[in-house]
Amino acid sequence: MRKPEWLKVRLPNTPDFNRVRGVLSRHRLHTICQEARCPNMSECFQDGTATFLILGSICTRNCRYCHVAHGVPAPIDEEEAERLVFAVKSLSLKYVVITSVTRDDLPDGGAGAFARCIGALRESLPDISIEVLIPDFQGQVAAIEEVIAAAPAVINHNVEVAPSHYAQLRPQGNYETSLKILRRVGSAPSTISKSGFMIGFGENSEDIRRLLEDLAAAGCQAVTIGQYLQPTIDHWPVRKYYHPDEFAAIRKTALAMGFRHVEAGPLVRSSYHAALSGSGGV
Repeated sequence: MRKPEWLKVRLPNTPDFNRVRGVLSRHRLHTICQEARCPNMSECFQDGTATFLILGSICTRNCRYCHVAHGVPAPIDEEEAERLVFAVKSLSLKYVVITSVTRDDLPDGGAGAFARCIGALRESLPDISIEVLIPDFQGQVAAIEEVIAAAPAVINHNVEVAPSHYAQLRPQGNYETSLKILRRVGSAPSTISKSGFMIGFGENSEDIRRLLEDLAAAGCQAVTIGQYLQPTIDHWPVRKYYHPDEFAAIRKTALAMGFRHVEAGPLVRSSYHAALSGSGGV
């Protein structure tokens, strides 16, 4: 399908954009912005923000919509949290988003690494706000509790796609496990529960409504909804490009269900305008 005009984005060559890339390179850090080919990378980098990708850049899962490389990951980098702090200081960030590849090879799924990064940032920058976007840790309760105990401002766990597409698009994931995680996060005091998904895989309007209802019932306070963009010819094809007006209608529906913050648009991704979700703004 031909990509519509509203989805065409060019990478800039501005001082702010290049400064962020330079800091990331200097501290040997990954971002999901670069690994997943996020369409908002130019906007976020120009604003001096980035979503840090910890635990390497190799995922143990192979979802049919994702551009992140999959295979056998490298061992844990014990100095990663320290380098993350240096990068955040260099960029003078006040709101930090941390995510990771899925690490099914680790006993705790990487939960300990999230906790270490949160702790290191808090120790050096006590006033900083932290959002984490976590994998499912294979549903391990202890792993989820470790992240909750670290007390980030926002815990995001994406359901990614409508449940009817899980078998084809993310067979190693489990929709009910994801809802269970979100219910637990939603019950945690002083923590905002967040999730997100993409559309354009072949779902219908009822699929979208049911997914939003499930997230609302799980206690989600913030949600992001974006257009799926096929990374390569080997990935799942786009079945529909939703018009911005359709996203506006979906956002209106979600707000009516009680979500505190909703980002919905063709270029929206999990961390788009993340600081607003952390403040509960709409």
